[in-house]
Amino acid sequence: MLAELQIKNFALIDRLNLSFEKGMSVFTGETGAGKSIIIDAIGLLAGGRASTEYVRHGTEKAEIEGQFDIDGNSKAFQVMDDQGIDHDDQTVIISREISAKGKSVCRVNGKLVTLAVLQKIGRKLIDIHGQHEHQLLLDPDQHLPLIDLFGGDKLAVLKETYRRQYQKTAEIAAQLAKFNKSEKLAAQRIDLLKYQIREISEAHLQEGEDETLEDEKNRLTHFQKVFQALKTAYEALDGENMGLDWIRKASTSLDSVQDMGKEIGTFSESVANCRYTLEDQAASLRDYLEQMAYHPERLDEIETRLDRISLLKRKYGASITEILSYLDKIGREYDDLTHRDQKMDELYAAFQEHLVKLKQAALSVSQIRQKTVVQLNKSVSSELKDLYMNHARFEARLNRNENLSTFENYHPDGIDEAEFFITTNPGEPMRPLAKIASGGELSRIMLALKSNFRRVMGVSSIIFDEVDTGVSGRVAQAMAEKIFSLSKSSQVFCITHLPQVAAIADHHFYISKRVTPEHRTLTSVKKLNEEDKINEIGRMISGTQMTELTRRHAHELRVMAEKVK
Repeated sequence: MLAELQIKNFALIDRLNLSFEKGMSVFTGETGAGKSIIIDAIGLLAGGRASTEYVRHGTEKAEIEGQFDIDGNSKAFQVMDDQGIDHDDQTVIISREISAKGKSVCRVNGKLVTLAVLQKIGRKLIDIHGQHEHQLLLDPDQHLPLIDLFGGDKLAVLKETYRRQYQKTAEIAAQLAKFNKSEKLAAQRIDLLKYQIREISEAHLQEGEDETLEDEKNRLTHFQKVFQALKTAYEALDGENMGLDWIRKASTSLDSVQDMGKEIGTFSESVANCRYTLEDQAASLRDYLEQMAYHPERLDEIETRLDRISLLKRKYGASITEILSYLDKIGREYDDLTHRDQKMDELYAAFQEHLVKLKQAALSVSQIRQKTVVQLNKSVSSELKDLYMNHARFEARLNRNENLSTFENYHPDGIDEAEFFITTNPGEPMRPLAKIASGGELSRIMLALKSNFRRVMGVSSIIFDEVDTGVSGRVAQAMAEKIFSLSKSSQVFCITHLPQVAAIADHHFYISKRVTPEHRTLTSVKKLNEEDKINEIGRMISGTQMTELTRRHAHELRVMAEKVK
């Protein structure tokens, strides 16, 4: 369950610390007081999308942190293990920071995580059900995912197996489609590849060749300058200028008196070392000069070769490495095309083999769905009776595609299509849910579905955000009792305008807003005691005018609620 919630600089909230307990908690207050802001904050802990609009005006960032106390069997811990997030099998602490500049930071037990990872964990902790979810019931495309959710882990495992097989089969189908191009296009491609392979291969490219040639070209282009500089250096050392002769004379003179003092010996040794080094360098310069020769025809060869390499670079890659990589790639493609018939046979055989496996996986998923639908229909129809839809019959229908020899008849979720049907009155035929259900009926149908999904979702907290819209009287009482029944196995939060729902709650929070002397709007939350609860329920019954009769009615609702509980 969500045990602690801390909010700072979030929308109309300056700073708020809330502690929650097990059971059912309701949030009430005037319209616009900020009840949904609390739910939005909790939603961010579950991986909701952040927005700079959440950051309180004039502050740098909004901060939300929640502590969840859950048992060690929670599916959230399985996700955390997969992501390498430390935990103690008891507590999960999730925090979000939203910068006014748009940056969002997510942490789980102190470790930075991506939004996608947070969503995986959040879905195992919190289920938020708001009015917008009613639209899922009006969209037949969303009906199959709802059925699969009710199917639980067994169906989820089979679907994952199917999806992996679907991906493999789709990849082979794409390769087949590529090979199924017209013969004319294939022949044209073969001719082009043959020309490109020949052009690159006949160049006999070597890795690093262009860099070596550029160095050699540079030396040949500046031959006279290099030759003259080296010759001048040699002449200065061991030629007519006799630079080394003077150094030898200095070395000999120092050597003759080296024993006359320690410092003189050091001078002698240093000069001798310089002499030997310069003699070696002078000999190397002489040898290099004797080997130097200017070959203008070699320069022409180098420039011609570099021009050819440059042409290949413009056509096939920015470097010799890229050109050779491209040659390898088109070589494989050329081999595939020239052995097209053999490759086609191999691909077709592989495709048929994978299609058989895909069919088996799809049928396994479909069979479990059929069993799931039977149980779902029975359970939802039973729940609807509890919600005063006594004559209603709910039916989720599956339509299986029986032509499984063609890959186009498979889709990523299988071979089934689904749609929800319902009849609410005796003697009336079953009709698509989207065409006949009213707003109040949608609220009850979704609540009936949620009551059944709790078993398979395994979340620790369920949030209902004004899901009681469009109902009143005994239906409101029935919905209140149904929501309360969910709180026996999961912590439940509920934003409501119905006094019946507020009366049956274990914990009641009143949300209000005020304007400060600085003309800033602040939202605050107060946990109500028993007397405050009765006053608030009375306000919900009568509006702003509180009478003694209203108060007695509110007290009666509380007494009745306690009897139900």
